[in-house]
Amino acid sequence: MAHLLAKLRGAKFSEIRKALKADAAKHDEQGLHLEYVWRNADSQEEVYFIFRSDNLSRARQFIRDTHNAARKADPSVNLPEIIFLE
Repeated sequence: MAHLLAKLRGAKFSEIRKALKADAAKHDEQGLHLEYVWRNADSQEEVYFIFRSDNLSRARQFIRDTHNAARKADPSVNLPEIIFLE
């Protein structure tokens, strides 16, 4: 089973949870299912979250397209680091 582990720095936990909830339907359409969201106990503005992926290739393309569009709209956008796991 494939997963995506994301780390986002400089973010408020409550805002990230809210954004992930708002994007849940879009993620589901892409076969991404949010499993957990954590805040780093030693760094309050560092958030980790993990998705289960139905199709890792599709997930990679979705992330690539989404991040490219976000950078095009705002070159200084704060995007998570993504690690793809099998």
